[in-house]
Amino acid sequence: MTTLITTDERMCLLANGHARAAGQDTDPLPVVRLFTPDAHATWLLASLDPADGDTAHGLIDLGIGMPALGTVKLSDLAAIVGPREQPVMRDRYFQPLRRLSEYLRLAEDSGSITD
Repeated sequence: MTTLITTDERMCLLANGHARAAGQDTDPLPVVRLFTPDAHATWLLASLDPADGDTAHGLIDLGIGMPALGTVKLSDLAAIVGPREQPVMRDRYFQPLRRLSEYLRLAEDSGSITD
């Protein structure tokens, strides 16, 4: 299984997940950007469910013009390969520029996550 997130990212995602479960901060900065290099799918993940440590919440763009907030299991992402056998990858250079809600608004306007 491919490691999609670093230990530090996991800790930050879980902290956001605890806050989300407690109803504290429902609009955090995304922590990690995952993508398929050969299938135009992108995930901006902001939190991880502390109950299972596998279900992530964030902005999901499957490349079909309908980005939306949702959940996805990291274990499912780790099993995905694109049409050219490329796995889901972590954007090592991703630096969040805005809150998740702003990424959502911009993605809905343009039909995809643009940065």
